[in-house]
Formats: sequence, C-alpha cells, structure tokens
Amino acid sequence: MNKDQIIENLKQQITRYQSEVKTESVGKVIEVGDGIARVSGLQDAMMSEMLDFGKGIFGVVLNLEEESIGVIVLGEYQHLKEGDLVKKTGRILEVPVGDALVGRVVNPLGEPIDGKGPIKTQNFYPIEKIAPRVITRQSVNKPVQTGITSIDAMIPIGRGQRELIIGDRQTGKTAIAIDTIINQKGQDMICIYVAIGQKKSKVRRLVAELESRGAMQYSTVVVASASDPAPLIYLSPFAGCSMGEYFMDKGKDVLCIYDDLSKHAVSYREISLLLRRPPGREAYPGDIFYLHSRLLERAARLNENYGNGSLTALPIIETQAGDISAYIPTNVISITDGQIFLESDLFYQGIRPAINTGLSVSRVGSAAQIKAMKQVAGKIKLEMAQYRELASFAQFGSDLDEATQKQIRRGQKLTEILKQGQYEVASVFDQVVVLFSAINGFVDDIPNEKVKQFQKSLIEYMNTNAKKVMESLKEKKEITKEIEEELKKVIGEFKKSFL
Repeated sequence: MNKDQIIENLKQQITRYQSEVKTESVGKVIEVGDGIARVSGLQDAMMSEMLDFGKGIFGVVLNLEEESIGVIVLGEYQHLKEGDLVKKTGRILEVPVGDALVGRVVNPLGEPIDGKGPIKTQNFYPIEKIAPRVITRQSVNKPVQTGITSIDAMIPIGRGQRELIIGDRQTGKTAIAIDTIINQKGQDMICIYVAIGQKKSKVRRLVAELESRGAMQYSTVVVASASDPAPLIYLSPFAGCSMGEYFMDKGKDVLCIYDDLSKHAVSYREISLLLRRPPGREAYPGDIFYLHSRLLERAARLNENYGNGSLTALPIIETQAGDISAYIPTNVISITDGQIFLESDLFYQGIRPAINTGLSVSRVGSAAQIKAMKQVAGKIKLEMAQYRELASFAQFGSDLDEATQKQIRRGQKLTEILKQGQYEVASVFDQVVVLFSAINGFVDDIPNEKVKQFQKSLIEYMNTNAKKVMESLKEKKEITKEIEEELKKVIGEFKKSFL
C-alpha cells in the first residue's frame, strides 16, 4: 500500500470508530477464610446472587450488611486474598438439570465426579425456588412402593409426600432409603439421592451397589462429602431438589432422599456463625426452621393442569440416644407428613428394619395404598398394637389365659414376617399374599424359626404354581370374595406340603 492508501484507510477507520461505555459493579474482598468472604463496594448486590471472584471461583451472597456483604465461596477460597476484585453477575445460582444427569454422580454444582465425561445439557434451574402453591397441588393418593413390608403395610408413603426417616446412627436409615430406590425399578420413578457430609468411601460403596442392581439407570447421586467445605454441603439438598423439580415439571414422579439433614443443619450453623449471625438454641441461627421448611415444602403432587408430576421427599435425621425431642428432630417432624422411627434396641434384638411402629406414623395413611393392601394392613396394625401392649407380659406366660397367649404368639409370628434383610425388597402383591396368610392363621402353628422359610417358600409357590390367582390379584388390585377363597385354598394346600 502507498502513502495515500494508508491515509485513506486510517480516515475510514476513524469515521467508523464508535466508543462503547461498559459499566460493571465491582467490589473488593476485605476478608476471606473458612469458605466465607466479606466484600465491600457492592451496595446493590441481591440476596442469593452469584458473584464472580475471577480465577473460575464464584460465590453466593448470604448476608447483606450496611458496610459489606457476606459471601459463601464455591470453590478453592485459598486462592483468594484481601484486595481481590469481585464482580456482580446479576444471576442467582443455577444447577444443570435434565435427562443427561440420570445415571451420573455429581457435586452440588452439577459437575460430574464419576469420571464418565462432561454432562451435556442446555437446561438450568435455580437452586432456590418458591414451593408449588396450594392451587397447583392435589391430594396424595398414589403409593411409593418401598418393597419393605412393614412400611408399605403400616406406614405407607404416597407420591408427593414428605416422610421423615429418623433414628440413631447405625440403625438402618440409609438401608431403608437405598432399598426404596432399588424397588423403583420398573415403577416409572426418577430417584435423586443426596449424600450430605458423608465419607466418600461410603458413597462409593453405595453407588456400586446401585449400579450392580441396575438402579443407576433411573438415579442421580449428588455428593457433598465430609471433606467438602460447608458452603457445598449447605447447597447440596437444594441442588438435588432442583434436579428433581425438572422432572416433576415434565409430569414425571421423582423420589428425593436427603441423607442426612442433621449434617446439613450443622453446616448451616457453621456458615451462620462465620457470618456472625446471632446464634439461638444450640448455637443454630434463628432461621434454621425456615431452612428446612423451604426445602421440604417443594415436595408436592401437582394436579392435572400442571402436568400431574410429583416430588416425594425422604429426609433423614440422626438422633442422639433416641431423643426425638431435640431441636432439629422436632423441627423436621413438624414439617413432614409423618416419620419412620428406627430404634437401636429393636435393631440389636435382630428385628430389622428396626421400626418402632408405635412412634412411626404416616399422615397420608391408607390413601397411599392399593385396595388389596388396605384390606390386609388394617388387621395387621390392630394385631401389632395389641401385641405391643401384651408383649411386656410375655415373660409371665404361665399366668396368662389362652386368648392372651394366642394373641402374643400371633404377634411374634407377625414380627418374624415383618423382618426383612437389606436388598430383599418384595413386590406389593407378594407382601399382600404373605400378610393374608398371617392374618388368616396359616402361620399360627409354624415355629418362629421357620416363619421366614415359610414366607419365602410361599412367595415362590404362588408365583410358579398359582399364577392364575396372582394375575387376578394384580389385575383387580383388591381381594374379592372369589380371590379370598382361592387364596385360602392355595395357601392351605401349600401349607400341607410345607409341613
């Protein structure tokens, strides 16, 4: 190019030049440590807004004060220092959602941690969301079959319900949750398991178990391990709930398990104390009740106008020495629609699942049971209640009248029937047949040590030699006069061959 062309080119560039003024809200880090940063200069920051610290590190606003704001840092806060610039993003924290997450193990930010490559999804949901309004809901009347006889019969769980699993450590709380996930195979339900503050080794074993039983095909595991910072543990149940809500909004049924909310409350207490919020009872902040209520209220069964989807929540709470009157247990009991109370004494006696049927309750009740189960479960509840009252007198057997002794023997047989090993889930129709045989006296003269064998052999016999009766039961979902007579006849024939 010659001199004139260069001058002409420069003139054109100068005439085309347009200056752009870009404004950004920028603050400075005053103080950072323990996953918490205090930032000045962002007076217009909003609650729960995401802030960008640079270096790929983000934070979420949790405290709004006159001079500064308190931010929980998501990521390696060790890389931050005093004086670092912080930018507003104008967005609240979102997590990836969608079908791509099914079968994956992710952290609370939706990032994969299972080594199976990136998650490809275009959909994101906010981590905090207002619970479905009353007008969008419908009553809970469809069961979640857990595969655990004592729960499905006496403490039924419905789709859209919030049922608390509560008990001391090592009493089988997680075992109930995992069995429930395994039993959803073929039930058209997406399962989200949130591991809150658990050891990575335990979570790895759990995921391997779910994979070996084909349950990961319809499950997502969200992990905030014990070694993760408190902000990630705090966010994990909300992230899991958002992932489940995507499917609920699509009209599907979702089961969300929060294991466990005791550790979640402890992580929130840690964050609140670091943010210098005033402590209340047991040093928990004043809004600890609101923390769990806004999470669990998101469980719902939507009506037809809103897609008919549902989100069932199974929160888990760990008690200390069986004390359900402690602060966090009473809070969560008052939020949920019932609780399954597991007792250490029963566990050590070999009664597993160690469910205390006296303190356990489902406020949905028989509305979440098929008719066949209602027909046998009502009598089971009555028999077990009478047995509990008389059990303390069992040691004085010689002084009791025949009717009382018979009642105690029946209760012992039912207790044996309701025992169930981990991963030994049973279909609802198998449960109905076994309970039918118990309430109609077919197990009364069978020794206690042979009751489990009788139960197992009966299920095999019914599914091979009495297929016609089982098919009628599955089709009608209730015990009609004809089915009742057939069942009595078939079970009677089986009992003769068993003895």
